[in-house]
Amino acid sequence: MVAAVAACLIHVFIPNGQNLEPTWMDPISVWQQPYPIVLQGLFLVSLFLALLHWQCLPARPWVRYYAPLLAGAMFLFGVDDLLSQKLAWLPWPFFPGPGMVLGCSIEDCGIIFSSTWHSLLLLVSGYVVGVCMGVLTGVLIGWFPSIRYWGMPLLKVIGPLPATAMVPAVMMLSNDSFIPATALIGFAVWFPVTMLTSSGMSNVRLSYLDVARTLGAGEWYLIFRVAIPSALPTIFIGLFMGLGVSFLTLIGAEAVGVPGGLGNYIKAQQSSMEYTKMYGAWLVTAVLFSGLITCLFRTRDWVLNWQKGVIKW
Repeated sequence: MVAAVAACLIHVFIPNGQNLEPTWMDPISVWQQPYPIVLQGLFLVSLFLALLHWQCLPARPWVRYYAPLLAGAMFLFGVDDLLSQKLAWLPWPFFPGPGMVLGCSIEDCGIIFSSTWHSLLLLVSGYVVGVCMGVLTGVLIGWFPSIRYWGMPLLKVIGPLPATAMVPAVMMLSNDSFIPATALIGFAVWFPVTMLTSSGMSNVRLSYLDVARTLGAGEWYLIFRVAIPSALPTIFIGLFMGLGVSFLTLIGAEAVGVPGGLGNYIKAQQSSMEYTKMYGAWLVTAVLFSGLITCLFRTRDWVLNWQKGVIKW
């Protein structure tokens, strides 16, 4: 609560030191602008957590864990606002305050929403293609020695190629930029998924296979009911690595050749020196990507509920 009140008082009562450009928020009372309203909401959340900590004993460990994080976030907001917009120690327009970032992002929320939807659609399409191809290739290379003999040298040569380096060439292959961009993201995801899947398949315990063969299991049963389930922990590590690479490829492809999307929006705002909107797009991108990684780990924990994950999120 103290951090929220301090951040709000800094924003309202300390005069602006930066020479700010006119915005849609100028005619509005400072208490009715988006940033103070958000701080007031955070104050109410803090008050609710304090009451919850006082009245609900089972919730106390949860409140004690998250309350310092909330206070730290509000403290950072206040420090950023003080150093940038109020004292002007950080130069405008390269370092706008959180109030300007939030206000300009709300002004451009329609374009940001459509850009986010475009990026999400492109990312999911490319990621699904890369995962399907990577798991298939990894199973074949990891299980069949003849395919591994020919496939691994090719994988070692092609796989490390950075997908972002191929953006200019690939974008010329089709008038529709969505298809080449999907292929680029799929290629970026394909390599780590293939490597980790093949590694998991080739390292299945021989005792599992011997027991299954003794009980009369055939080749397909060994692959789908023994080898792949045993390799799932390693496969999910590949999915995590592929998802991280797909983020980089997505933003790179959109910034260079794909019209629309968050990468294209960030590049456009940077070129026009609209840094307030650029920082807002950064925040949306961080929330989107963090949410996707969280969904992946929740899926991993549900599928592999018998195993404690090696990578924590």
